Amino acid sequence: MAVLFANNNSLSAITTKPSGFSGGSMNLISTQTASGSSTISFTSGIDSTYDEYVFKFYNIHPSGLNRFQFNGSIDAGSNYNVVKTTTIFVAHHAEGGSDAALIYQSGDDLAQSTAFQDLMAYGNQDADNDHSLNGTLQLFSPSSTTFVKHFIATTQGNIDTNYSVNSFVAGYFNNTNDVDAIRFQMNSGTFDGVIKLYGVS
Repeated sequence: MAVLFANNNSLSAITTKPSGFSGGSMNLISTQTASGSSTISFTSGIDSTYDEYVFKFYNIHPSGLNRFQFNGSIDAGSNYNVVKTTTIFVAHHAEGGSDAALIYQSGDDLAQSTAFQDLMAYGNQDADNDHSLNGTLQLFSPSSTTFVKHFIATTQGNIDTNYSVNSFVAGYFNNTNDVDAIRFQMNSGTFDGVIKLYGVS
């Protein structure tokens, strides 16, 4: 295996990268802003153009003590009910420092279910005015008609019992049809915030 070296002596002096050194770039496809919204749906821009799509969540704030969720569609958003199998674990720490743990959340995962998948576990998201959820969802090869569609999500937020909760969700849409739309919602009520969709080239 060949090892590539920059010809400059320091990082600050590098003006070009070595040939053969590559890296992906994030290409913004669309931005949607929730303002007292029941759902936010991305029904275009998810196709065969990219092998990976990334959703980024900014300051997702619920109207009440609820959970942020998502689901996929194989019919351009007419239905959000794709069968999925998932796993979820959380790292949490109490605001007062009294409790911290890393826990597999067996009650929050799905097994061959069409239900919406929670993107934050261990409790309901705090609806205090100064609290919000942020994170990402990666969706891989959604247009493949050969393989199931894998996804990975990481979120950070506050739950109503004053815990900082870092949630890790992974799984797959168990369907070889193309997944061409994604919907986000709270399990109840409305929410504010910004969601951006990127394609990774």
